[in-house]
Parts: sequence; structure tokens; C-alpha cells
Amino acid sequence: MKITLITFFLSTLFFISSPKTGKQHTFSNTNSSEDSSIIKTPFPIKLGTVSEEYKNEKRTKIDSFYNKLINSPYYSGGFIVVKNGQIIYEDYKGYSNVKTGKKIDAATPIHLASVSKVLTATAILRLVQQDNITLDQKVSDWLPKFPYKNTTIRTLLNHRSGLQHYANFPALMKKNWNRKKILTNQDVYNLLVQNKFRLKSPHDTHFDYCNTNYVILALIIEKATGLNFRNAMQELIFKPLGMNNTYVFNYDTDRETASKSYRGNTIFPWDQFDNLYGDKNIYSTPRDLAKFDLGTYSPDFIKQELLQEAYFGYSSGQVKTPIKDYGLGMRMRFLPPNGEKMVYHNGWWHGNNTSFVPVKKDTVTVVCLGNKYSNRPYATLSLVSSIFYKKKTEIEKPLPPETECEE
Repeated sequence: MKITLITFFLSTLFFISSPKTGKQHTFSNTNSSEDSSIIKTPFPIKLGTVSEEYKNEKRTKIDSFYNKLINSPYYSGGFIVVKNGQIIYEDYKGYSNVKTGKKIDAATPIHLASVSKVLTATAILRLVQQDNITLDQKVSDWLPKFPYKNTTIRTLLNHRSGLQHYANFPALMKKNWNRKKILTNQDVYNLLVQNKFRLKSPHDTHFDYCNTNYVILALIIEKATGLNFRNAMQELIFKPLGMNNTYVFNYDTDRETASKSYRGNTIFPWDQFDNLYGDKNIYSTPRDLAKFDLGTYSPDFIKQELLQEAYFGYSSGQVKTPIKDYGLGMRMRFLPPNGEKMVYHNGWWHGNNTSFVPVKKDTVTVVCLGNKYSNRPYATLSLVSSIFYKKKTEIEKPLPPETECEE
């Protein structure tokens, strides 16, 4: 009996400890002890194992690139590279609140700025999947007083609606604009209804990146779900994916506790657009965004044919050699020399500069979230194109030249 038990124990130990390279593994929530180097999703997906050789090779290249172009005294935030759920590289530095000395770590939610649009668009696609709405449905079907009768949910998502930017409302309204009012999404809608601002371009003729589109999409999500946007995003995206450190900012209750954004060591002040959501105002972490990206590989979360709608460019077909395009809540860059498509989304709001790059061909996720005014997080695009596409593309620099300063 003793010999049998010993034999069983040794054979079990050998099986557990033996390497399993080349096999598939399925991620799902379990009661077993958590491995901090693994990002998990509650949805079952099959991904290949990641060899130590692969991790070491990529880690060396990433470390060199990260420390050359992103990591600096001017950068504060979180950076992660994940392959098949395995964390290859991760770093956190700086402060979520300089005054209290609270440092940024893996659980610190940072303002995603326009990377929020990726999550808002996915919530819309989930509602399409549930047969709650359709992409080519008129906005006025959900918001009856909406004055632009041709505008559809699709043209809000792909920024081809021609709507005026809400940041331009003060100039359009001049003396009638109340600069002290903290705007809500409903206020933006009401202003469109009351003023019927002229469209910047005819419907579905030109791409024009416009935050107003996603403010209206958030209202449609509320109408379609019967929930406020915060709860709707919890039910549609955050809870299903286990994004436990992700939330929609509440201007009335979260200003003291939310991670601050800085220029140098000076906190950016709140302004009258800080209560708007859908286009921004989602706070999350690099790990939670990696969970989100992992979830997109499961048809139980979102069907792949529907997800491909997000990765379809609406302007590039009209250009012989396209450079950039926009899908449904996702940007894209066509890399020379053969025009291979890299999808991504960047964000910028106050001192928050963010970059989310899912490398779909390699099941890799790269995220850089910064809360200190700098263009360094946008170097993530060059890192991805160089290391995972083996191509070079210049760093995006959408910010004014005085992007880095110490005070």
C-alpha cells in the first residue's frame, strides 16, 4: 500500500512539473491560487503557450525601447505587454496623487481619455449582438428630437456624422454660452436640439474625429439598456470581463479619489467638459485593458464577424496608398511597404496621454497609460510596429511642442 501511494505521488509530481510546450491552454476563472504573471478572462479561449525563448527575446527588445523612448523623469503611468495572457513586460512609476504621495501600481485606475471610445464602441457592438440595436439605425429612433435625421449609429461610431465638436459650442453660441456650467451628456444633446448647429460636412462623406459622436452614443446606450452609462458599462463590459479596477468617472463623487493628471507637478484643473462620458472619463489599468483585449478573442463575449466591423476602415478604400483610417471605435495605421494594418487607439485629455495597441495577428496587447502631460506614451505605436510587425513608423506627436516640463 505504501509503495502504491509513493508511486502515485511521484508520477503525479512528474506530470505536474513536466514541460507542456506546444499545447493549448484555456483561461477561465478558477479558485486556484492566482499567478500574478498571467492575465485571465472569464471567457474560455484557447491560446498557445509562450516559450521562455520568446519571452526573453521580446523582453530584451521591449526593455531597450521602453527605456529609450517612454521611461523618463517626465513620464508617470503604467505600461504592459501581454502575449496570450502571459505578462512579458510591465512597469509602473510616478504618482496618482503627488500631494498624498500615492504611487501608481498595477491596481491604479488612470483616465483613459479617448481610449474610452474603444470600450464605448464595444458596448454598442454588444448591444447589436444582443439584437437590441442595429448599426445602421437612425439616431432619432432612440433620441426622437435629434435634429440630424440621416445620422446613424454607425456614422457616430466612425466619425462620419459631420456633427460639430462640443468644444466648438462656445464659439458657435458666443455670448449665449455659459462658461460656468458643468455640462452633462443630456446638455450636449439639448444644445444640438435647440441650436441645430450646421454640420461640418454632409453626413457620411468625410471623416472628422469628434467627441460629440461618443457623447451621443453614451445616451443611446442608456436608452437601450435602461441604465445610466456607469451601470451599463459595468453590465456590458467591466463585470463580464472581470475588469475590477475599471469604472466610469462620476464628477460629483470621484474628483477627490480619482487619479490626478499633471503638467509637471501641477494638477490640471477641472473644466466644464469633465462631466461628459462615452468619449472619455473611463478610468482603467493596463492589466484590465489586457483582460478586455483577451475577451475579444472569445465569441462568447463578442462574435468575431461583428468585431471585424470595428477594424474596417471607412476612408482608405478611396485612397490609392492609405496611411491612416478609422473603423468603429478603433484607429488603424497602414504600415509600409505593403500596407499591413495595425489597429490602435490613442487618448489625450488634460494631462492624461494613453495608448492601446492590440496586435491581433500575434494575440499581443500593448498598453501605455500616462497621467503626466507628455507625448511619450504614443511611442508605443513605434514599439509595436518595430518589434511585432518588424517595421518602422514615426512616433505620433499630436500634442503641442511644449509637451514636457517640470515645475
